[in-house]
Amino acid sequence: MFTNSDEAVINKKLPKELLLRIFSFLDVVTLCRCAQVSRSWNVLALDGSNWQRIDLFDFQRDIEGRVVENISKRCGGFLRKLSLRGCLGVGDSALRTFSQNCRNIELLSLNGCTKITDSTCNSLSKFCPKLKHLDLASCTSITNLSLKALSEGCPLLEQLNISWCDQVTKDGIQALVRSCPGLKGLFLKGCTQLEDEALKHIGAHCPELVTLNLQTCSQITDEGLITICRGCHRLQSLCVSGCANITDAILHALGQNCPLSLCLTLSLLQNCHELEKMDLEECVQITDGTLIQLSIHCPRLQVLSLSHCELITDDGIRHLGSGPCAHDRLEVIELDNCPLITDASLEHLKSCHSLDRIELYDCQQITRAGIKRLRTHLPNIKVHAYFAPVTPPPSVGGSRQRFCRCCVLL
Repeated sequence: MFTNSDEAVINKKLPKELLLRIFSFLDVVTLCRCAQVSRSWNVLALDGSNWQRIDLFDFQRDIEGRVVENISKRCGGFLRKLSLRGCLGVGDSALRTFSQNCRNIELLSLNGCTKITDSTCNSLSKFCPKLKHLDLASCTSITNLSLKALSEGCPLLEQLNISWCDQVTKDGIQALVRSCPGLKGLFLKGCTQLEDEALKHIGAHCPELVTLNLQTCSQITDEGLITICRGCHRLQSLCVSGCANITDAILHALGQNCPLSLCLTLSLLQNCHELEKMDLEECVQITDGTLIQLSIHCPRLQVLSLSHCELITDDGIRHLGSGPCAHDRLEVIELDNCPLITDASLEHLKSCHSLDRIELYDCQQITRAGIKRLRTHLPNIKVHAYFAPVTPPPSVGGSRQRFCRCCVLL
């Protein structure tokens, strides 16, 4: 058991600088425990140099604003990274105090801190010029004023997440990108007011952009994405799941302008040979032409989602099944709600020896017999499918209609 005499020996034998170095390797919980051992350890454990990185998500999320204020006073200029993700009780006042005390902050996560408003971004702009990474996802009170404030005071910003901040429009995006040319990651998922004009500003002012998430930005079209491709040649990750206005026309622009792209959750062309994962879910205007390009130019493809791509047919799957990725690479294919897919597609996938899982929910032309034949060639494959109960025919010689159990329940 650790005793006071043991502690005294440690304090006597080791200089304070070395003790601080040891304490610097401890996590938040352990530091708090050490702070309760003795007065001397309390001073060591709570020294600002030990609190350069703090993540309260796995420690305690029901904190009040005064806790953040106390942390900021304790850490001061030492603090570089702070995550308050999910801390619903933290508001603008606490973050203003934090901004004033922790002016060297570089990474700040306020994901899900729903009480904060544009006032917090004004404080960050005024006091935190070194800020590089900021996560404001699900902070739904954030507006264009926040982006304008950040553009004025945080020119070093490299990554910004404003997913589900649905009050943001092209005006906010324009102000941000014009003053933050070093942006590498921009997460705009669920920003439903954004149109092609916003993408044109991004394409014109973000040459360093590597990651762009536009999931469910339903108003964007090929026109806006083409400007992204032409202006952001370092782009490696692009997500446009749920963007129903995207068509095959974007393929050429991506292939010609984004040769470094490795994980495009949109589409690609001949220069993207290293692509391993593609998510095209709900891109309802994608056709077999996309699958032909995939089969020819993407030999490393492992995961492909085509859920709700209603124009995909057996012919597209035939090309995919005969492509270089089919025999050794393809592991997962999702075909939920593809109404034109039949058992013929399953025949084309028999040669995919690495195929581990296939999703076939609501593929109404897929039959149990077709799945059974596929299993004879791929016995370990996981097939997720659903077959609606069949309504029995009317009774012979009678006028009364018979119903299946589902219809009776409804």
